Amino acid sequence: MEKYTVEQGIVAPLDRANVDTDLIIPKQFLKSIKRTGFGDNLFDELRYLDEGYLGQDISKRPKNPDFVLNKLRFQGSTILLARTNFGCGSSREHAPWALNEYGFRTVIAPSFADIFFNNCFKNGMLPVILSEEIVDQLFKECEQEGYQLTIDLDAQEVRTPKGEAFKFEIDPFRKHCLLNGLDDIGLTLQAADDIRAFEEKAKQARPWVFKDIKA
Repeated sequence: MEKYTVEQGIVAPLDRANVDTDLIIPKQFLKSIKRTGFGDNLFDELRYLDEGYLGQDISKRPKNPDFVLNKLRFQGSTILLARTNFGCGSSREHAPWALNEYGFRTVIAPSFADIFFNNCFKNGMLPVILSEEIVDQLFKECEQEGYQLTIDLDAQEVRTPKGEAFKFEIDPFRKHCLLNGLDDIGLTLQAADDIRAFEEKAKQARPWVFKDIKA
């Protein structure tokens, strides 16, 4: 998993509350057994004017010119600014997969659905909770052309071009994992020597457990 330290990027404002996981990545695209390929269908119902389906050639699909991600000024955005209860609805890890593959590493909102919030950390993304007042301010400011924010995970700050710094909270363990690029597998591999040592002791104490079973 890629380390998250300091992220500076263009902010894409999605000015709507209660964005659910089916809006983030619609259910018809969950049939894929791969972890990749979801970025093209992120916010599919909002980005395109036709109905999407798995395996469709997106280059031939008509885009919604009014949707934020289709506007030239927001191309290459890495920070998504949203409203309350972002990521609500059914549990699907495909939602952070789609956001991450599109290019978003940070989502800022006043609140998140719990499961989506947890899934972000497991996939190298940082969900930042700021007050509604601050989020309102950021929505107004990002109307400026090329508006960017800087997210400093170590300092736990969101910094604006004007030099304002907004503090955010994060669990110390999750912060450690993001700073060091550790997902569940990475954490397990850190204990590889201990795991091998345990197995060696277990082989001596209970050798029958490790014998091959013959038919």
